[in-house]
Amino acid sequence: MSVKERKERERAARERLIVATARELAEQQGWDAVTTRKLAERIEYSQPVLYSHFRGKREIIGAVALEGAAELAVAVRAATGAAKGPRERVTALARTYLDFAARNPAVYDAIFQLDGGLPYAQEDTPEPLKDAFAALLESLGEVAGDGVHPGLFTEVFWASLHGVATLTRSGRLPPEDTGPRVELLVDRLAVV
Repeated sequence: MSVKERKERERAARERLIVATARELAEQQGWDAVTTRKLAERIEYSQPVLYSHFRGKREIIGAVALEGAAELAVAVRAATGAAKGPRERVTALARTYLDFAARNPAVYDAIFQLDGGLPYAQEDTPEPLKDAFAALLESLGEVAGDGVHPGLFTEVFWASLHGVATLTRSGRLPPEDTGPRVELLVDRLAVV
């Protein structure tokens, strides 16, 4: 292995460490606790080293969002791939999405709430974000109904899930009613 390859590998490992540490800190203490100073201390590198990877917290949030979007896509595809039939796929998708939001609140916020400097719904949207939407579209497109654009239906269903996730996390909806909410969404929105 050449010196250049070794340095590139070390740089990539440092970057993964920064993202993992930011994510861990955000999940434990919230995004307000994630500062470049605290991250530098935790990873045992200087702040200039951290800034050689990311220009600041906004870019770190963006990196966490991209990683989280990729994980969400994998989780949705795994759940929907194991389901039998359209109704079961849509139900599995909804439950998986809401479970992801509940288990990973800081990552969910990085993807959908915070400014990570990432363009959404544009041509230059990063691939992990496009793929997360595609994972939803794969199951929801088949239940959009006649004359309904599959992408538009997916946006509306996703917005509904996001509302349920956000309102449940903020204590405005009781979590014990999440199952009936999912059933209502599937029954009323999806043509299965």
